[in-house]
Amino acid sequence: MALLVLVGLPGTGKTSVAQRVAQILGRPFIDTDEALSSAVGCAASDFLRAAGEGEFREKERLALEQSLGADAVIATGGGVVTTKASRDLLAGERTLWLDCDDEVILARVADGDRPLLGDEPRASLARLRSEREQWYRQVSRVRVDASGTLEDVVARVLSELEEAER
Repeated sequence: MALLVLVGLPGTGKTSVAQRVAQILGRPFIDTDEALSSAVGCAASDFLRAAGEGEFREKERLALEQSLGADAVIATGGGVVTTKASRDLLAGERTLWLDCDDEVILARVADGDRPLLGDEPRASLARLRSEREQWYRQVSRVRVDASGTLEDVVARVLSELEEAER
């Protein structure tokens, strides 16, 4: 079982927060997008474009399954919740949902390579939120406000983790 798994839309800070939490707790950090990239030999965004979303989600599930075996802090890809198999894997984990206002997310991803946000990031983000929000709720113990500074969000996550361990 993982120490902690973070889920949420692209740009909510899953990777940055998970890295910092892992560092503070002295635990390993795993990014499932990086694990997927290592397995397929190219960047996750490139693999998504080349292989299509179906094949990408299967490789993502495999990366998640392997990662959950470690006592680590795990950052997932934003769409990990879109497949039932991945949601089933997350069901028994300490999973927190990072979420913030779409305007904050759009500012954070403005210069990034986010294939699923395409040429109309605002509309695409609204669509992703509409499709995925129910699944983030389903797999997560709690929604954590991911707005503010990295240290603010890390403090909120550590507080929720401490609460969950009581």
